Amino acid sequence: MREMFKAMKYLYGMGLAESTALITDGRFSGTNNGCFVGHISPEAAEGGPIAFVRDGDEITIDIPNQAITLHVDDNEMKNRRLGFRPPEPKYRTGYLAVYSKLAASASRGAVIEI
Repeated sequence: MREMFKAMKYLYGMGLAESTALITDGRFSGTNNGCFVGHISPEAAEGGPIAFVRDGDEITIDIPNQAITLHVDDNEMKNRRLGFRPPEPKYRTGYLAVYSKLAASASRGAVIEI
């Protein structure tokens, strides 16, 4: 999971932290200013809904009910999913290559599953 520190601070520095939500499958460590939602799972790399968000899409963030809704109809989502291929592994050798092949989704703790 990528660290989102820079993205958060860029929004803050541009004066957008209070008017822009950041929704990511990345993680946060440190201070937040504004609406930041992390650890979305399944991740974009697995073809989770966050992979198919496009500019102009409406999204509802319902904090009390811990829900995020992407307001895109089923046919449009089906079209967006056509041809999806997970990204190629960044690491092909070494421990990180083994981990990337065996690690579960963050929703299951990103632990190694054999």
